[in-house]
Amino acid sequence: MKKPNKRILSGVQPSGDLHLGNYLGAIKNFVSLQHEYECFFCVVDLHAITVWQDPTILTQKTREVTAAFIASGIDPEKNTLFVQSQVPQHTQLAWIFSCIARMGWLNRMTQFKDKAGGNSENVSVGLFSYPTLMAADILIYLATHVPVGQDQKQHLELTRDIAQKFNNDFKNDLFPIPEPLILGEAKRVMSLRDGTKKMSKSDASDYSRIMLSDTNESIIQKIKKAKTDAQPLPDNLEDAKTRPEVFNLLTIFAALEEADTQKIISTYAGKEFAKFKNDLGELIATKLTPISNEMNKLLDDNTYLDSIIDSGKVKATSVAEPILKKVYEIIGLSD
Repeated sequence: MKKPNKRILSGVQPSGDLHLGNYLGAIKNFVSLQHEYECFFCVVDLHAITVWQDPTILTQKTREVTAAFIASGIDPEKNTLFVQSQVPQHTQLAWIFSCIARMGWLNRMTQFKDKAGGNSENVSVGLFSYPTLMAADILIYLATHVPVGQDQKQHLELTRDIAQKFNNDFKNDLFPIPEPLILGEAKRVMSLRDGTKKMSKSDASDYSRIMLSDTNESIIQKIKKAKTDAQPLPDNLEDAKTRPEVFNLLTIFAALEEADTQKIISTYAGKEFAKFKNDLGELIATKLTPISNEMNKLLDDNTYLDSIIDSGKVKATSVAEPILKKVYEIIGLSD
């Protein structure tokens, strides 16, 4: 079986409206990666249902993520855009990986502990075991690289461990050991109200986040009200990193400008926040409004979106099916 040299798998959950963190942390990077890698981008709806989802809304959000991919500049002809649940090889390989992975490995996953909190006895088994599905998502395509945020690095390490153990247990080299790609200045976009917490659609305050659907006026208003502090803007990176809300805004600016954070710091060093916030609000509005407008156009044409999803299903399955067949052969299962 011929192995790819530079293949990416990554996905976005359809669990709610998309915000600036989804764009800067994932989708914007996908757009640049498509020119250098063979890319598989999926809507990871199976991951979304580790917590309860309204079925009707889930269907619509799946289309919205697909529309966001395309509106942001991902070419559906060049890349494979698909819905995770429509390619059954993901879950078939996930079961096999559940038998490869060790309980101790999963018990060390800090993201489960963060999400479950003190309620770990009552959350779904899927929330605990979904890193094995994530490993299957990646390895069913023999992906060589995975764009990840800081909070997903541990899950990729688990994927690497599973791939290594499978290869060692069955004395083969089927699975590559995928490498992380951590890209861009805004690797993790934080709340506009609390720079120590990740930007989230579940936050009680609408002013904590910028949504892709926000109007220009709303974006500018949210940035004006974003939490900062009483000091002028910093003049060096070390100082900026000690001020979480300020550093968050600086890295958002840098990511959208495709510049180093230090360059943005140098431009605004020692100045008051009014001018900086005005410029940042205008920049975000300029970048996001065309995407939002294009998304709305695409969402008015479900026939087109569904044709992209159907085509992606065929393309993804054509790659995943022979790989799963090879896995079955290696471990002694009949196909």
